[in-house]
Amino acid sequence: MTKSLSDTTGASAPQRFMRDPIAARRVAAPLRLLVGAAPNPTGDERDRLGRALMERDEAGDALVRAIREDHIVSMPMFRQALEHGIDSIPDPPDPLREFFGELARTPDWVDEAKLAHGARVLRRVGMDASLVLGYGSLLGGYNNSGPLPVLMASGKLTGEQTLRRVSETSVWWRAVTAPGGLERFGEGWKLTVHVRAMHAFLNYQHEHDPAWHSDVRGLPINQFDQAGTLGLFSTTFLIHTRVLGLRYTRADADAAMHLWCYVGWLMGVDEHWLPFTEAAGRRMIYHIGTASPAADANSLALAKSLIESPKLIHHKNFQRIRRTYDYERGLSLATTLLGPAGVRALRVPMRPPWYPVWRAAANTVKHRVIARLPGGQRWVDARAERQLDDAHRRLLGGERPPIGQITHSG
Repeated sequence: MTKSLSDTTGASAPQRFMRDPIAARRVAAPLRLLVGAAPNPTGDERDRLGRALMERDEAGDALVRAIREDHIVSMPMFRQALEHGIDSIPDPPDPLREFFGELARTPDWVDEAKLAHGARVLRRVGMDASLVLGYGSLLGGYNNSGPLPVLMASGKLTGEQTLRRVSETSVWWRAVTAPGGLERFGEGWKLTVHVRAMHAFLNYQHEHDPAWHSDVRGLPINQFDQAGTLGLFSTTFLIHTRVLGLRYTRADADAAMHLWCYVGWLMGVDEHWLPFTEAAGRRMIYHIGTASPAADANSLALAKSLIESPKLIHHKNFQRIRRTYDYERGLSLATTLLGPAGVRALRVPMRPPWYPVWRAAANTVKHRVIARLPGGQRWVDARAERQLDDAHRRLLGGERPPIGQITHSG
């Protein structure tokens, strides 16, 4: 459930909305080719986009106010309800009961079989998953400078902090795509709700900071930016992995989109912004991209930190050679996935598409030839799991970082 501040205060869309139309359209140009006829937003769509910048997760906000202002809910209560269920707490406070009660009312559109199918499809990507999420979704998201002040609030991220953030994202992604991960007591379900609460705390903290100007930036964590992030994990991920030679049937793609719609719903994204089809997702992410403010100094700092992070990864053998290879691989991927305008806006060095070409060839053989042989799909899936494990071990030495510590001082 969301509530628009413009409905109650008469406020217009914040100044960041469609602030840099030329630069934004230049970066989003490759996606326009996939949107189809009449790609630009209608008047109603444009108004809805502007309002989304002033919409928050109301259920999450009510929980935070119960903790921060009313002091009737404690963090130990929240953690117990998250881990063991609301019924494990005798006479739980109403705000806590309502928060978890809303999550328990799973929407009628959720299909358990499609969730399982979508998880298998996504994990089948294997080693390319973390690369696409890093150099396509995460790096590409920095071209929208709107939400970055919240990320940068504690200071510029160092290379080590960037690796930790990538590792946190990897842990969460693996949890939501694991078998049974999105069941009520699955790790993916619990981590997603944990992140939702963390977002609500961050929004409350910044929204009540006199230095934060919502008329300029919108709400710190809002439906516009959350929908955009969801699109990077769903729509953009499918587009980018196809570039690397992955094959999806229509049922595969629909199942992957379905999984991310449920994750988005758990995260507090309004159902209006859940793209149930790839076509809807492409249109939505294009509209969000063209309405977003262009890259700024925060974008450049974060992009530089991400691009140079491979230089910090420890390798047992041939460390200098492997770090150089990983660095150049990242540049090749970024140039191909984001396009020349996307990497230029972030001042990322351009490279020829040598790595995407190699991966496209390898994936074509693996997914379109080997997978069709007797027992081939099982081999492909098992190999993908090993690759996911190997990729995780390379990040922070396989350490499992905590996902977004929640603080509520003040």
